[in-house]
Amino acid sequence: MQTIPTQLSAAFRKAINEAFGVDADPLVGQAQNPQFGDYQANCAMGLAKQLSAAGNKTNPRAVAQAIVEKLDLKEMATTEIAGPGFINVKLNPAWLACQLQQVRSDARLGVPSVEQKERVVIDYSSPNVAKQMHVGHLRPTNIGDAISRIVEFQGHEVIRQNHLGDWGTQFGMLLRYLEEVEGSGEAQVADLEGFYRAAKKRFDEDAKFADEARAWVVKLQGGDARARELWTKIMNQSRSHFEQIYRRMNIKLSRANERGESFYNQFLPDVVRELKEKGVAEESEGAIVVWVKGFEAPLIIQKSGGGFGYATTDLAALRFRSRELGATRIIVVTDARQSQHFRMFTDAARRAGWLEGVEFNHIMFGMILGEDGTPLKTRSGETVKLVDVLDEAESRALEMVKQKLADRGEQMSEQEQKQIAAAVGIGAVKYFDLNRDPIGNYVFDWAKMLSLEGNTAPYLQYAYARIRSIFRKAGQEASADAAIVLEHPAEVALAKHILRLGEVIGLMVRELKPHYLCTYLYELSTRFSGFYENCPVLQSEAQVRASRLALCDLTARTLALGLDLLGIEHPERM
Repeated sequence: MQTIPTQLSAAFRKAINEAFGVDADPLVGQAQNPQFGDYQANCAMGLAKQLSAAGNKTNPRAVAQAIVEKLDLKEMATTEIAGPGFINVKLNPAWLACQLQQVRSDARLGVPSVEQKERVVIDYSSPNVAKQMHVGHLRPTNIGDAISRIVEFQGHEVIRQNHLGDWGTQFGMLLRYLEEVEGSGEAQVADLEGFYRAAKKRFDEDAKFADEARAWVVKLQGGDARARELWTKIMNQSRSHFEQIYRRMNIKLSRANERGESFYNQFLPDVVRELKEKGVAEESEGAIVVWVKGFEAPLIIQKSGGGFGYATTDLAALRFRSRELGATRIIVVTDARQSQHFRMFTDAARRAGWLEGVEFNHIMFGMILGEDGTPLKTRSGETVKLVDVLDEAESRALEMVKQKLADRGEQMSEQEQKQIAAAVGIGAVKYFDLNRDPIGNYVFDWAKMLSLEGNTAPYLQYAYARIRSIFRKAGQEASADAAIVLEHPAEVALAKHILRLGEVIGLMVRELKPHYLCTYLYELSTRFSGFYENCPVLQSEAQVRASRLALCDLTARTLALGLDLLGIEHPERM
């Protein structure tokens, strides 16, 4: 099913061609003021200039009038010319009702699949091995997962990539310490943070230990069996931590998606060789570098001692995703503070030809701040662990659930209370993060994110649960054969918004901003509230009741789909 802007654009483009013999973009967009219409075509002024320049002097209103005279929208909408030549479009309620009938029978709720499928590689989350995930990992994990779900739903082939920090000089320190404590029967690797701190303390204070740690780096890079064995133990313990986080957050990442820095280590010499052969890289003071226009310092891809850095690994990953994975679009989600690094190494990749025919998108996100406006920390000044955030979210949500049950005098099993609390608490954290432009910083606020009022996950989840309660009270689901009739303005407003889902998803995939979908779902919930307050459902006579139950069903299904695409659960009861 085509979106409404797509249908309108096709009709306007045809009318423009018939009126003036040119193919032009009608510039159809949502009307800024609903009082004047639902959509607006803003092409008349540009066309008037184009025609006048060609010797056919005219004015925008005359152009708009000529377009309207050729326009054939059938029963879809009526039009009106406003101002200097804006063409306002008002959708007909009867046509909207017919569209809703089609949407009801479609598992995708009328959202069209793309005609040209792309292979999209999405790099997100990227935790560091031997360290617990902290609150800073919330954003890349959350944003990347939502984008991967929505791009996949649109019909593209998505290849998820978890670029683990599982290689580098710090592993010499960790391997040396693990060998020491493992041999004494005091293995501490299960406590990742404690294990890392203890190893770092030994490295900083014991020169002999530090020398031996550096030797372990050489062993690991050389493929030594014992080094690999110890490295694997650290990897497995780390996985057990972040896989639990992924399950709790409903994140679609598995071991099959892992390609850490260790995977690309084998390709680094060849990356340097190819960049040199193509004239992108050159030797400078014993190192191999890439000079990037606009930057004084070069991008170092091989150090004077022969070692490689993060830039070389990132170049190898990009080349692999383009050549071996066959990506036509690559999306990487990282902290905005890496913007300069990305500008430099992607410039090198483009000059090497590795991004030819590939769209590259770097989604940069801002920081999570505390109430004082600085990066969020614990009271003792330490980084906040992500697991602690999730634990507290569930605990606070459980208190909310218990209070609501007490207020309503209802009973619910402890198990169901905990299930709802997990859905509400973790959903609240995820939605609070997604419901803003990724590039901006935001202040972490428990009261706002768990509020049942305003643009929050609990508000949307409650809206869904309230609709499901209507069907429980009715003792039936909506009839598939029910005719939808839109007579009250609140019914019409709700119908228009339901039909915008495909339009919003298309916008979100183009601009890679999940908050567009959040805003859509919030507005859907508020329109449903307006409908529910003004249009009695269960108390109406039979035909009206059936129509309004169908509208309730469509709203609930749309909310459920939207929340699913954000990776947020929607309990049947709250």
